[in-house]
Amino acid sequence: IRDRHKLVRDAAREWVKRAVSPIIEEACQKAVFPKELIGGLAEIGAFGPYIPTEYGGAGLDQISYGLIMQELERGDSGVRSTASVQSSLVMYPIWKYGNEQQRQKYLPKLATGEWMSCYCLTEPGAGSDANSGKTKAVLTEDEKHYLITGKKMWISNAGFADVFIVFARIENDKNITGFILEKGMEGITLGEEEHKLGLNSSSTRQVFFNEVKVPVGSLLGGRENGFKIAMNALNVGRIKLAAAILD
Repeated sequence: IRDRHKLVRDAAREWVKRAVSPIIEEACQKAVFPKELIGGLAEIGAFGPYIPTEYGGAGLDQISYGLIMQELERGDSGVRSTASVQSSLVMYPIWKYGNEQQRQKYLPKLATGEWMSCYCLTEPGAGSDANSGKTKAVLTEDEKHYLITGKKMWISNAGFADVFIVFARIENDKNITGFILEKGMEGITLGEEEHKLGLNSSSTRQVFFNEVKVPVGSLLGGRENGFKIAMNALNVGRIKLAAAILD
């Protein structure tokens, strides 16, 4: 790796030793994410490090991102997972597939950790076959909103998310469509925190949508493009997971 990569890696390593290591055992025992780490995660570039500076990102390369994830994994898998969801599964698709208004609205606040986020794809009957999800999006009569109804499960970061990437099917479309939802929209409710065998410091919950009224401008990347968006976001996350477990 090059000198610039070493600087990124060393900064992340020092922060993990100083901020994560002293508190992570207690956080895992309590099964809660230590929110006091959010500011530090943003400072070391763990939230969308490859996002261009014009959107609040650090403008780093993918090698830098992998090195940051590797250092976070050494500190705690749950902390790494929290950052990876924010970066790979939410910020990446907004940057890659969102329109300019969506990029300007969401990316800067996600990059600083002012807003946290989650990625709502998996359903009780749609895991490995994600495109078979039953969550529905129904266009209102005035064609200004979609009403989203359905259930998602095993959603990382759900317990403290401000932004939700949600995949739903419009009418009888062959492929699902992506939407950007926000905390506080009427009809969004959360299940209890899941008790897991690992990743204990991360938040994992079910998310329920009951006719959540979403502006048509919240559609992400075009109708029926949701499956492509979902898979490409997961591919980015998997590459970083591979980097994280290397020592």
